[in-house]
Amino acid sequence: MLKPTLIALLAFAVVNQAIAEPATAEFKTEAAALAKRFAQTLKPQLQQALAEGGPVAAIAVCSHKAPEIARQLSAESGWQVKRVSLKPRNPAAEPEAWQRQVLLSFDQRAAAGEDPQTLSQVAQTESQLRFMKAQGVAPLCLTCHGSQLAPEVKTALDKHYPNDSARGYQPGQIRGAISIVAPRLSAQN
Repeated sequence: MLKPTLIALLAFAVVNQAIAEPATAEFKTEAAALAKRFAQTLKPQLQQALAEGGPVAAIAVCSHKAPEIARQLSAESGWQVKRVSLKPRNPAAEPEAWQRQVLLSFDQRAAAGEDPQTLSQVAQTESQLRFMKAQGVAPLCLTCHGSQLAPEVKTALDKHYPNDSARGYQPGQIRGAISIVAPRLSAQN
């Protein structure tokens, strides 16, 4: 009696897993492209601001443009796109519990020698598909995120981010991640 029930449950689990895997794989591909688009949109604006007005101008761009880009990509995709960090500069970048766990995992993996540029994670819950792409600290990032900040950079950071904790990084560490959350279609029915 128990055997047919067990077989039915296993068959159900296998079918559900087979159905979920393509959706998760497709989501990961699309979310990774969206995260890449976020970075590719913000980076040239930061570089231009640095070239034209130095680090203080770049701080203003990051303060205003990064959230704007996230809102635009969220509106276009219908998904939630945002940056999160264990040491947020902006309170809006404070991670939720699951994001915190992924960021801690990214930190451990980077410390173990994995390239931060390759770190990503996808997960699913009953109602959501979730993706995070690590943002590593490059040498240029240290201008505003390192431990040796110029006085004018400190002043500008204090002005734009009074509760800033995103300082003191070293190259190769994880600065944060781009987080993308989409509703699962099956949860909408």
